[in-house]
Amino acid sequence: MRALLGLSRIIDAFNTVVGRWLSWLIVAAVLISATNAVVRKLFDMSSNSFLELQWVLFSVVFMLCSPWTLLSNEHIRIDIINHNLPLKVRGWIDMIGHVFFLMPFAIILLWWSVPFFLVSWQQNEQSFSAGGLPQWPAKSLIMIMCVLLIIQGVSEIIKRFAMMVGAIPDSNASAQSGHSSAEMEAERLLININGDTK
Repeated sequence: MRALLGLSRIIDAFNTVVGRWLSWLIVAAVLISATNAVVRKLFDMSSNSFLELQWVLFSVVFMLCSPWTLLSNEHIRIDIINHNLPLKVRGWIDMIGHVFFLMPFAIILLWWSVPFFLVSWQQNEQSFSAGGLPQWPAKSLIMIMCVLLIIQGVSEIIKRFAMMVGAIPDSNASAQSGHSSAEMEAERLLININGDTK
């Protein structure tokens, strides 16, 4: 169990670093979008490559940060029902969800996304828009996302099993208050801000 938890910590650290760094691409997408809009309005010029680049940057963040979202327990779930269930039931729901839904979905999607990417790459598929970007880098994001989700899924299954056998504290226990980690972080920030203004 100790070796598996060590592997889980390595996976978590890797996906945290990937998520934190790639999330900054939102800033780049916003800057490119704003520049494109200003240039189009002021100079009546536009670039399809810059338009497509902002979509690709957003796709990178949305897809490749999804394992970090799963790790942070900020993925979509039915919290109204989930928070009212006992910890043991919530643990089983998490385990069943990871083993029977997340992992098969990610594996099947990876299976189909590899040839989807390879065909595009071999043909050096280009945008349908004049002056647009090559399509194969964007299509590779599906495949990369699946790999990252699968390894994060392995980490989540290890941690859930360790929680069930009592090797580590149950992460669901912190959610007993009915607040998500984002809400708790917002409350902490408000307390710090109010403390600084007094």
